[in-house]
Amino acid sequence: MARNKRNESGLRPGSVLTALAVCVLFVTLSVGYLWYKDQIVLLGRQIKERETRLADLQRQNKVRRDQLAILCSPAALDARVRKLNLGLGPPDKAQVIWMVETPRIEQAAGQPSPDRRQAQAGSAERKN
Repeated sequence: MARNKRNESGLRPGSVLTALAVCVLFVTLSVGYLWYKDQIVLLGRQIKERETRLADLQRQNKVRRDQLAILCSPAALDARVRKLNLGLGPPDKAQVIWMVETPRIEQAAGQPSPDRRQAQAGSAERKN
């Protein structure tokens, strides 16, 4: 009977280590799960902050684009010139030089220009 009592002891080293390993595994998994959830929340906040910053910057960009369009308008430029007394205005008729472009004789007669003749001769030589 002494043997039976010795074999019936409930604390075996293998079962204790197994139970301890399972507990450590569950604790590690739960801590990892909570850390990942916290990271998700943190990244969600960062995304939200950056989206609001982007919206603000886009709004400011639109306001500045509108201001630039107003400042570049001819009426605003004329008003600014008058305000600063720059004395700017359209040039006199005597200051304007008009250049008249005359058509080339070869092009008017339908003959190819010398440049075109050289290009045609070069392509004919390549074909041969």
